[in-house]
Amino acid sequence: MPIRRRTERIVAALAGAVMLAGCNGASNEKAASEERPPLGLFTTLPIYWGEVRDVTAMLDTGAAPHWARTALEEDYRLVPLDVLTPQTLADVDRLLLAQPRALAPEENVALDTWVRDGGEVLVLADPMLVQESAFPIGDKRRPQDVVLLSPILARWGLDLRFDERQGEAERTVTSDGIALPVAMAGLLVPRPPAGGQGQCTVGVAGLIASCAIGDGRAVVVADADLLDQRRNSATSREALSALTERAFAD
Repeated sequence: MPIRRRTERIVAALAGAVMLAGCNGASNEKAASEERPPLGLFTTLPIYWGEVRDVTAMLDTGAAPHWARTALEEDYRLVPLDVLTPQTLADVDRLLLAQPRALAPEENVALDTWVRDGGEVLVLADPMLVQESAFPIGDKRRPQDVVLLSPILARWGLDLRFDERQGEAERTVTSDGIALPVAMAGLLVPRPPAGGQGQCTVGVAGLIASCAIGDGRAVVVADADLLDQRRNSATSREALSALTERAFAD
């Protein structure tokens, strides 16, 4: 066989082997992703897409992902949600609400019904978000500065208040055994459920509440500073892991 033809066949064989390995790798990665339980993500924070100005920037694969997305995807398959409806919630048993936008009345109903039917939700609700943003106040791409979840929290038996006595400095507060980084945190106060049924226990400093709601549960945190991109630390990762374990315990 001529040397040139033999060389061409060797190169082709090697290329085929590389392609097969790539396909197998992609298949294995997809299989591993599908094995992880789905976790719905409803947030205005740049956790999933990052804080980008346009579609071109969104597709820039060179941008480092948010540390919280990387941490969550070690245990869950994230499912970003734009709206809360019976249809979107039907595909998940666990949900993370992290500094979400204000919910429409029908979204409050859908979320409440989903939890009472057995859903598990972790809510990070900050009454005074101090995270930096590339977008000005009023820009729809900017994270929600003041969370507006009073209707659903009241239905579950909670009030979220702002503690005006605290300073502006970032600090770490240990509540229910969880060391939680906070800044300008809120205060959770139990109240009679407004038209619903819920049993909430509020921990130290009014920072974390655990609620039994029908067949489901909600863990509510009165701050979202934990999910600041700048807080990529062992303390933040451990706190996020502890909160998800508490909210999504089997």
